[in-house]
Amino acid sequence: MNNQIQSEISHLLIRWYNENKRDLPWRETNDPYKIWVSEVMLQQTRVTQGLNYYLRFIEKFPSVKLLAQSSEKEVLKMWQGLGYYSRARNMHSAAKTIVSNYNSKIPNTYREIITLKGIGEYTAAAVLSIAFNKPYAVVDGNVYRLLSRLFAIDTPIDSTAGKKQFANLAHDLLNTHNPGLHNQAIMDFGAIQCTPALPLCHSCPFRHLCSANKLNIQLKFPIKQNKTKVRKRYFHYFYIEFEGSIYLNKRKSNDIWKNMYEFPLIETDKKMSLSDLMKTASFNTLFSDAEITFHQKLKTQKHLLTHQHIYVNFYEVEMTKPIANFVDSFLRINTSDINNFPISRLIQKYLESRELLPK
Repeated sequence: MNNQIQSEISHLLIRWYNENKRDLPWRETNDPYKIWVSEVMLQQTRVTQGLNYYLRFIEKFPSVKLLAQSSEKEVLKMWQGLGYYSRARNMHSAAKTIVSNYNSKIPNTYREIITLKGIGEYTAAAVLSIAFNKPYAVVDGNVYRLLSRLFAIDTPIDSTAGKKQFANLAHDLLNTHNPGLHNQAIMDFGAIQCTPALPLCHSCPFRHLCSANKLNIQLKFPIKQNKTKVRKRYFHYFYIEFEGSIYLNKRKSNDIWKNMYEFPLIETDKKMSLSDLMKTASFNTLFSDAEITFHQKLKTQKHLLTHQHIYVNFYEVEMTKPIANFVDSFLRINTSDINNFPISRLIQKYLESRELLPK
């Protein structure tokens, strides 16, 4: 790449950032812990949604040591509603490693930081550049979009060749004197200016350099080769009341919402009515000889995750006689104590809609 063009792009990018950057709390510190939390939290999460979560999380866990000393239940509860809960579990695990192996200090070398659970190339580059001024270029969706449009690159970003090409290009463009500033600028530029559907090309400082703009094909980029496959799942939840108590189950399998709490669940491989569900072995195993009365079934809801569409039925059940299965398999709690447990947004929305969630 021409050094003059490279220098011009970096100059224009940083000038744009100084005039348009968002006022965010993690921009006011070089504390690697706070920067790490913000980067993990904002992956696959909009800034407007993540900001309040970040502030509450830092207030609850102001240091990596306090995060490491907390229980996973506490961490998941603070993360509740953000989704992608593996991020929280991985960060909690990494915090313990940092405390035990690095004297509670986040490592400042790529070789060390990349070994921490949940930290990949993007997060490592972001923390090292912003907190330690190390010359590592970030590559995320914003970067893919800007660079693919700027240079009209038709290599799919989800291909091995594409990932390598964009990583090399991002590194070539990096301002090595101010890598943290450059990386924050390019991420903000993609989020504010070079947006996916409605890029602000008329006011873009790169419009005279942008190959896609010259050809009026901005929306063609970036290019992906593989369409994400979506898995359909059918959940039947039972909100079971018994003498002022309800029953919860802790998800333990390596699946969505691992270690979060939910109501007793039957999952089926197809849509199923209650009458058909009651004929299944799963239903008989769950309720056996329990004395139950079904009071209400909410309309089937669709809950969208990145790679999954979950069709959900909620059944409200009164139980007058429990069985050993419930005592042995589920956690019985007072209805008012539900706020003490980390639950998925799906469960939270149900409780809110039925005004069953204590204020």
